[in-house]
Amino acid sequence: MYETFYRLRKNPFALTPDPSFMMMTEGHCDAKAGLMYAILSGKGFTVLTGDAGTGKTTLLRSVINSIPPEKLCSSVVVNPALNPDDFSDMAVSDFGLAGGMGKPDRLRKLHEFLLESRAAGKVSVLFVDEAHRLSIETLEEIRLMTNFETENQKLLQIVLVGQDELDEMLDRRELRQLKQRVEVHLHIGPLSAEESRLYINHRWSCASDSTPPFSSEAIHRIGHVSNGIPRLINSICDNALLLGFAESASIVTDKHILEVSRDLRLNGTVDRRPVTEHKERKPSQEDKPSMKMDLQIPQPAFNGHHNPLSLFADHKPKRSWWLRFSGAQKA
Repeated sequence: MYETFYRLRKNPFALTPDPSFMMMTEGHCDAKAGLMYAILSGKGFTVLTGDAGTGKTTLLRSVINSIPPEKLCSSVVVNPALNPDDFSDMAVSDFGLAGGMGKPDRLRKLHEFLLESRAAGKVSVLFVDEAHRLSIETLEEIRLMTNFETENQKLLQIVLVGQDELDEMLDRRELRQLKQRVEVHLHIGPLSAEESRLYINHRWSCASDSTPPFSSEAIHRIGHVSNGIPRLINSICDNALLLGFAESASIVTDKHILEVSRDLRLNGTVDRRPVTEHKERKPSQEDKPSMKMDLQIPQPAFNGHHNPLSLFADHKPKRSWWLRFSGAQKA
């Protein structure tokens, strides 16, 4: 509705998990690199957690899109609130196998599929989004699926993505066997105040060539009210732009953000004190977050096939996950 008024090609603050809008903060770079390394190196079980709205699903889609399809066979389950049998059937069906089979036939077909995929040089991965909603019984079924293996490699990689409650579930005694199999555990946190400002600028630049119409006070308020949660930032900005459009306001101010926060029932987190004045500064290169991961991923042997990890040979490692995987010394 407000796109024409603010000279936008599309809505920059839609709530859909569109990887083309993704801003790679340091935390997101670490999580993406850790996921890709774990998948392509055959680490078996990987867990990614983060608060609601921190961008886990968007990151997951970005990872899937970053691995060439000729190197990846994936099954993505986005509604895991199923009983174990239905979950297993959905996971197998998303690999392209016929559903509705009895459990013995389903497991046999899956095993054959995984062996064929490995022979073709592909990595087979089951991605489970909203994994904190899984039942104990379904998590145990997933653990048993990791028993598909040869003498020296896992045939199926499992990636569980969920809110922080997933960590609490995995700490339960009855899931200790599953937790022992988790080789990589990653986490995404909220954005800092500066990252929130960069996030707004980045999303806007993906949809317009114009300058974002938010005052510096409004941006500061958005970061505070949202607590650095990207989904809330999107919702606040979207509603504030709609309010500004209704008032024919070329600039979205702190007043608009306060009104929107009340409409969204975020007023419990609103700081009523006046926002500190911020000096406007000229845009710099820092205002344009790089979409390129600043990492380097090692190049282990890949069973005689072309090594897909070579896709990332030009990137430099930054964080502690690298040391856990490779035992390398800090540069």
